[in-house]
Amino acid sequence: QVQLVESGGGSVQAGGSLRLSCAASEETYSPTYMTWFRQAPGKEREVVAAFYHPTGATFYADSVKGRFTISGEEKTKVSLQMNSLKPEDSAMYYCAARNWMRSGAWSSAATYSFWGQGTQVTVSS
Repeated sequence: QVQLVESGGGSVQAGGSLRLSCAASEETYSPTYMTWFRQAPGKEREVVAAFYHPTGATFYADSVKGRFTISGEEKTKVSLQMNSLKPEDSAMYYCAARNWMRSGAWSSAATYSFWGQGTQVTVSS
């Protein structure tokens, strides 16, 4: 069973930056997509950004384009650099991964096999 471990959450003032990291426990795992989702209290989980390991392609939700950058340092790791943070970015951030055995829209949470426990991001105004 692959485990995803997130790190890097915390509290920051509006306009500040945070960097989240996610690593898979199994080095032999070959994910296609590693993706960040977030969920704020009382709201549905939403996609933030995805990294497609086979090509290095990146995908972003409109709400974070130009502010967040996702990168894949190794085939089982991704990071999310978050700049110009806003109070509405406050949420629990989850890392998710899937491999070639799963298909469907990269933005659909239902297509992901493995999930991390989440890391809290709080942005104060």
